[in-house]
Amino acid sequence: MAKSTKQWYSSWFDTPFYHLLYKDRDHDEAQLFMDNLTNYLNLPEQGSILDLACGKGRHALYLNSLGYDVTGVDLSKNSIDYAKNFENELLHFEVHDMCVPYHKTFDAVFNLFTSFGYFENEVDNLKTIKAIQADINEFGFGVIDFMNVNHIIENLVPEDTKTVDGIDFHQKRYVKDGYIIKDISFITEGESYQFQERVKALTLSDFETLFEEAGVYLLDVFGDYKLRKFQKNASERLVMIFK
Repeated sequence: MAKSTKQWYSSWFDTPFYHLLYKDRDHDEAQLFMDNLTNYLNLPEQGSILDLACGKGRHALYLNSLGYDVTGVDLSKNSIDYAKNFENELLHFEVHDMCVPYHKTFDAVFNLFTSFGYFENEVDNLKTIKAIQADINEFGFGVIDFMNVNHIIENLVPEDTKTVDGIDFHQKRYVKDGYIIKDISFITEGESYQFQERVKALTLSDFETLFEEAGVYLLDVFGDYKLRKFQKNASERLVMIFK
């Protein structure tokens, strides 16, 4: 019998299989992005950063190694329990819903690696923007690192299989009702599993509308982790700096 979930982000992220499927993410690229981003923002020494939807904390750990005072929050208790093993005086992790403002403000709030647009209720996207704004101090910046929807859709691979540690993850990708969807199915230890990732296909124009509704000012837009100019169809990422 297949085990599945409808609220995918609150359960899929909490499984060990999610982290297994994506364990080959490029850490060097992520660190280069953090170097470029913190240099661009010119954050103060030991400046405070909120890593919103931090997962197991790979960005937070690196930012902390650069000397920043980092708080990582995520809805996944399993991910936070893991990340807490690395806590120190300037690195803390907590289970927290990013739709709701945190209880303090920061020099920067980072929402990285397309950790946005998951919600069933689209109002929660606006709530998250407003929460980020509330979490930024007077001189702080908000950063959302999202996929470039135009590039993703144009280069979408409809179906493939990725084998990791002996598990064949069958992946189907398609666009439906304004969402980019990935169906993931696999069998391990005699159990069949089915999960679905659904991310709202938000364009720069969509974000601009959200920012306007939230009273947020968009400062700059980049198209990759080297912070090169955003190109609507060619850029792989949509990196937005706002306050």
